[in-house]
Amino acid sequence: MEHPPALDAIDQEILRALAADARSSYADLGATVSLSAPAVKRRVDRLRDQGVIRGFTVRLDPVALGWQTEAFIELFCQGSTSPATMRTAVESYPEVVAASTVTGDVDLVVQVRTRDMRHLEQVVERFAAEPFVVRTRSTVVLSALLRRPDLPAD
Repeated sequence: MEHPPALDAIDQEILRALAADARSSYADLGATVSLSAPAVKRRVDRLRDQGVIRGFTVRLDPVALGWQTEAFIELFCQGSTSPATMRTAVESYPEVVAASTVTGDVDLVVQVRTRDMRHLEQVVERFAAEPFVVRTRSTVVLSALLRRPDLPAD
């Protein structure tokens, strides 16, 4: 297994700043970490080349876009359903935010966002109808207390 690249304190601070605002200029980042804009650009380019930074994106407010309900759906699969089969199925659901195979009696945990409870019910019913799914269990999110961007550990 390949080791992750070593990140110094300046790299970590640049990553935190970009996670907070990916539109930050190199000059703004430089002011934050006490480097020149060209020095920051070289570091960002290196972090991209190393695969630490995979891209730059925007964070949207799902509620503002009409996705009012969030839930986690646990899928219990029959036999030895492959992760590839699970992935192919979940990719077809626009409501899926994230999906992970997990240990324990559950095989797959899917995070979804829907317009409302009726829409959530329809999504759960569609998952339950997948040929490899034995049963489902859902948990509705009441309050999202903490959401962190992916950041390097201190």
